[in-house]
Parts: sequence; structure tokens; C-alpha cells
Amino acid sequence: MILNRDLVIIGAGPSGLCAAKMAAESGQKVLLIDRNPQLGGQLIKQTHMFFGSEKQYAKTRGIDIAKKLIDDVKNYPDLIEIWDNATVLGLYPDKVLTVLLGETYRKVQAQAIIVATGASEKVLAFENNDLPGIYGAGAVQTLMNVYGVKPGEKIVMVGSGNIGLIVSYQLMQAGVKVLAVIEAAPVIGGYKVHASKLQRLGVDIITSCTIKKALGQDKVESIITTRLNEKWEEIPGTEQEYDVDAVCIAVGLSPLTNLLAMLGCELKYISELGGLVPVLTNDYETTIEGVYACGDASSIEEASSAMVEGYIAGLTASKKLGKVHPDYDDLILDFRKQLEVLRSGPFGEKIRKGLAKLEGVRVGC
Repeated sequence: MILNRDLVIIGAGPSGLCAAKMAAESGQKVLLIDRNPQLGGQLIKQTHMFFGSEKQYAKTRGIDIAKKLIDDVKNYPDLIEIWDNATVLGLYPDKVLTVLLGETYRKVQAQAIIVATGASEKVLAFENNDLPGIYGAGAVQTLMNVYGVKPGEKIVMVGSGNIGLIVSYQLMQAGVKVLAVIEAAPVIGGYKVHASKLQRLGVDIITSCTIKKALGQDKVESIITTRLNEKWEEIPGTEQEYDVDAVCIAVGLSPLTNLLAMLGCELKYISELGGLVPVLTNDYETTIEGVYACGDASSIEEASSAMVEGYIAGLTASKKLGKVHPDYDDLILDFRKQLEVLRSGPFGEKIRKGLAKLEGVRVGC
């Protein structure tokens, strides 16, 4: 039996939750699907305070933002149906979804779909990179901030973006010794405020440096790093060994566009946006009518931007279905201005460059 639903949102992270809220405010019924037993996506493991403005919950911890967004969604029990612990297995051109809900297989026919599936962590290729004790930053945050488990006692962080710097500090708060943060690029990737905090605590941040190999039998016991020249080539004789029982890899994210690809949406590789991203209209609609994408599934940015994109997608998808928010025009204008502010300044340059590359192929251009 195929179930019929008007608007289906895949993913209940910051973007999906915000899309669901805006849709409900518009009077639109929503089916919100998430593969995890707890809503909130990456926010539920983020204990640091957010930047941005008051509208994006500046100076609020990620875990507290998650609670707020989840409460917002649960304020609409008659309009928002929630399937947690549910994995979307397939997404087809006729807008039929196949879903594993617990141990039950379901088919859903949707009128419109918002894909807010988030991102996956990038990995590094080096010798023995599959040894136990080598984690992605998301896994480390899950262990520490969700389950209260230390990933190790001595660790090296690979990657100096904001995630690498923030997770390094969280590891130290948990009593883990961070031996060093290494970064392949010649400059630190994250905000100076995060880097300075680590350096004041005695953590070396070594640029133009990468991990060469991991050593150990049943688990990682040490790693070898090497310095890089201006051509990103290894410099012989610069190897250094660190005795560790864990390694954290924080070298970026890739948009989760698998379902969009299965559906047949046009994708374009934009390195500044994280990899393969969907070609979208200004309303976040893909090349397939009635299918939208937002958040990290459309480009890798901060959670603040993902939330705002979710708000826009929720409004525009609902309008497509005939449910127009009473303050639609004012809200759309305000949200677009918020994104412009979030993407301004030197740290938004990369995103602006990536989005500019999409302009020429944007739907409707």
C-alpha cells in the first residue's frame, strides 16, 4: 500500500526542522523523516556557542538550539507527522519514497519533497587509515557529547577548520590530551578565536603538515606526520612520530546528494561548496519540479545558514502546494538578507565564490 502525503521533508537536522516549522506556519501538512532516533542532526552533539546574530541564536549552544527547534516542530502535532528511526532507501522521479521505518517497509507518494539530508565527513587516504581508534570529528563529538565516552587519552587532530579546533577544545575539556593539531594548508582554516584558545592552552597548531601513516596492531598506537612544501609535496626528512591511542580527522564535509542523484536532479561539482551539489532556483527548487534541497545537502556552510535555507525552502515548497504564509513576502525578504549577512566578510568569500559558479547554470537563468 502506498501512503499519500503532501509535503515530505527528508532529514530533521537544523535545515529540515526549520523547513517543517515554516511549512506548518503556512498551514501545510508535513511528513518529517529522520534516520536517527533523536531529532536535531548535528546540533545534538554541539556544545559550543554559535556565532551570527540573535536571529540565528548567537551565543546559544548547539544542543540548546536543537531543543528549541524540536519544540517548535512539536508545537504543530496536527500538521507535522514525525517518523524517526526511519531511513529513506529510495527516491524516484514520480516522487515516490521507499522508507524503512523501524523494521517496516513503507512507500510514500509525495506531492513535494524537501531534501535536507545534511553531509558526510570526508576521509583521508593514508597507510593504515582503517585502524580502530581513527575517527571522524562527528564520531568523536557523538561519543563525547551524546554518550559521554572519551575516544582516547592521547590524540592528534588532523584539520584546523572550525570543527577541528572546536572539537580539540572539547576533547581537552573531557580530559583528553591533544598532542597537536596538524593542517595540510599553509594557514589555519578556522576562526582565530578558536585557534588562539588552543594555543594559550599549549597545543601546537602545525601548518603545511599532514598524516603519512598510522602504526599499530589491533588499534592505532602511533602516527607518522610529514611536512609539505608549497606544492603540497612531502618534504623528506621531516617525519615526526606521535604516540597516540586515537586520531581525529576533521578535513571537511561532502553534501549528501545520493537521493537527489537517484531522483535525477542535475548536480554540479563545486569544490567551494563541498563537492557535488544540486542546481537550484532562488527558491531552492531543483531541476525536478516540486523537489527542493537545503542546508548542507545543497552546500557546506555553517548551521546558521542551513537554518535560514530551511526556512526559505519550507515557505516556497508550501507556496507551490497552495499554502502561502500570511507574511510570505516579508519573511522571504528577511531570510534572504540574513543569508547575505552570513555570507559576507572574508570567511564568506569561499561560499560566495562557489555560489557564483552555480549562477550560470541556475534553473531559470
